[in-house]
Amino acid sequence: MLPDYEKMGVFYLGKADDGGPFLYDARHLLTHGVVIGMTGSGKTGLSIGLLEEAAIDGIPAIVIDPKGDLSNLLLTFPQLRAEDFAPWVPEGKDPAEEAATWQKGLAEWDQDGARIQRLRDAAEVSLYTPGSSSGISVSIVKSLDVPDAAVLDDPEALRERVVAVASSLLGLVGVDADPVKSREHVLLTSILHGHWSKGKSLDLETLIQRVQDPKVAKIGVLDLETFFPLKERFELAAMFNNLLASPSFAAWLEGEALDVSAFLRTKAGKPRISIFSIAHLGDAERMFFVTLLLHQMVGWMRSQSGTTSLRALLYMDEIFGYFPPVANPPSKAPLLTLLKQARAFGLGVLLATQNPVDLDYKGLSNTGTWFIGRLQTDRDKARVVEGLAGAAGGQPVDRPALERLLSGLEKRQFLVHDVHEPRGPLLLRTRFTLSYLRGPLTREHIRALRPKVAAPPVVETAVEPDQGAAGTASPLPVLPKEIVQVFLDPRTATLVPYLLGAATVSVADAKVGLDVTREVVFAAPFRSGPVPVVWDEAVWIDTKLGELSGEPPEGAEALVDALPDAAQKAKTYATWAKDFAGWLVKNQGVSRLKSKSTGLVSEAGEDEAAFRARLSQAAREERDAALDALKAKYAPKFDALRDKIRDEGLAAQEARAAADHAA
Repeated sequence: MLPDYEKMGVFYLGKADDGGPFLYDARHLLTHGVVIGMTGSGKTGLSIGLLEEAAIDGIPAIVIDPKGDLSNLLLTFPQLRAEDFAPWVPEGKDPAEEAATWQKGLAEWDQDGARIQRLRDAAEVSLYTPGSSSGISVSIVKSLDVPDAAVLDDPEALRERVVAVASSLLGLVGVDADPVKSREHVLLTSILHGHWSKGKSLDLETLIQRVQDPKVAKIGVLDLETFFPLKERFELAAMFNNLLASPSFAAWLEGEALDVSAFLRTKAGKPRISIFSIAHLGDAERMFFVTLLLHQMVGWMRSQSGTTSLRALLYMDEIFGYFPPVANPPSKAPLLTLLKQARAFGLGVLLATQNPVDLDYKGLSNTGTWFIGRLQTDRDKARVVEGLAGAAGGQPVDRPALERLLSGLEKRQFLVHDVHEPRGPLLLRTRFTLSYLRGPLTREHIRALRPKVAAPPVVETAVEPDQGAAGTASPLPVLPKEIVQVFLDPRTATLVPYLLGAATVSVADAKVGLDVTREVVFAAPFRSGPVPVVWDEAVWIDTKLGELSGEPPEGAEALVDALPDAAQKAKTYATWAKDFAGWLVKNQGVSRLKSKSTGLVSEAGEDEAAFRARLSQAAREERDAALDALKAKYAPKFDALRDKIRDEGLAAQEARAAADHAA
């Protein structure tokens, strides 16, 4: 039998001031939250407890961990044996004593190993180490890819992404650039915006080339050479080239792509807590990665449907430097966007800091829940009270009372200011965490954990035909004008002949509401022998037919291998086109998944993980709607009981006062 606190949609965070369980409605995080507390206040324990509760409730989370403390979420030992703790216990401590301490601590909070197992079964925890191979590596190769349509269709969102990426890139090479005054920044934003607005992706190599030759005559009203001479552009390009050539930068080019959907769910749809440990990075690298990840979160958010239920969490530990009150680092704009807009899409944002002074409280004015622990100085307390007053939405705030409460807080005790709580600020004593809190993990610890961590599914990507296959070079043939020739952008001057098939594929089924149309481009290699083309050997090309050039690339003089005779006859192409159409019918259908319990059917292009996530969200919304209806039904009775208790309390006070007066 589950404990009374184990309820769907409710987080068990500890005990209230009256000794009962402190239960926090998960949906309150839709208006976001902030955790503030000095070192030793219990801030990390509370944050880990919140993430544990989210995981048990089936809510995935992306965790940005600048200090390395949140990696402790991987240290969960259901059997609570000393040998399980031994590899992770800090030097000088006894594993048996640590195991006993955790077993006793959990029992005091009505928890046990079974709840730890429930946590492990509910969600997968993955540890990523950007710029390092200690944990799961993260590749930024696709970070310069053209953003999703949701961003491209929003001029403000596209502008924010362009400015942030340009600032982050310049920060990597040590250029502290002002977005308005810096030539370097203006040039990069011009390049990025020019490519992305045309639907074209970039990589670092192309970016370096475009810095030297932007393919534009003017920047603003000034001609390019006046605005930014070639010699100085070359110096900037050389800085990026040195970065790309650096052995230490190689770790950024390998690993999993920045795919938010894959970070939130496994391929089977299981919730995931993805922790991005960045403690090993320098300041510029941290800012670069955090900014990229936050913008990926914004893009993912805008691709989701609206909801009134919590879909996912974004947690960032130690926000110091990323969300300051005056300065505007690249990370600030996407954070502000998330705080303003994420609620409508079911994304909760939870921020934490031990430095309450360097925090943009104006940006946090709409934050619904404040968890405030022990603070170091009177200045810190005054700053937090000021922030609470700003978040009160015009409601009166008893500042002296708040300051007295803050001054009396003990370790692991927090003042909880929740705008959804009619009783006002409450006191919380945090529970024992299910995870073993040993402090930041070393690189050796992270390497030891890596085999146990499942990486996100590999995303299938388009294949570009081989540009340098071995063979005998032949001159470029002169083909009949009826045969259309197009060219990919090769890396060498020798070309490989392929048969290109392009089509618009439509699939419709009124019974399941299916109506999908998409453009496809495939390239099949020519073979020797009686059958020169087999469409089963074709590779998908990630481009549109209209984007391919009809002119051979400069310097292209020869083909690798001769073109088959059949490929030089126009009438052959009609037969190949017919074969291609038949192959598409057999191979380009749309598979659909269906839930027997709900009757919901997956949408075109929706994989199993996304479909299961949608089913989970639909169930959560249905549950929340039923809970709201139940609350609305019994609210009058609760209000009447509350009024009765208040009236009887007042009557009792008056009776005591009368009795005292009579005496």
